Amino acid sequence: MINRDISLRLAAGRGRRVTQLGEAAARWGGQVPEDPGITELADLLEAAATNALDRPGDSGHTTRALLAGAVEDLRAAARLGGLLPAVTLWHLQRAIDQEHTAHQQTVPAQRQRHDR
Repeated sequence: MINRDISLRLAAGRGRRVTQLGEAAARWGGQVPEDPGITELADLLEAAATNALDRPGDSGHTTRALLAGAVEDLRAAARLGGLLPAVTLWHLQRAIDQEHTAHQQTVPAQRQRHDR
């Protein structure tokens, strides 16, 4: 019974993270399908990384490097599939964190463009 509960929680966590990453890909201009897979999300964020302006943020990492890191974590999660759900969730969360930092770096630049 305990294993079943853990499996259900991990599946729910995976679903939430995939939804968050879909929203992130859309924020970067990607055309997210209705029920995206992890590989599709990696492809969308990879395209965003290619088009991103390469400016360093507070962490010293560039937007492009952060998005590339998110893509790397998504590809790792896709390779794992359902074999190691907890590790897959770790990679998905890491991708979310990197994308979020990359997005935060672009917000001040977007405000500056609008103020002109």
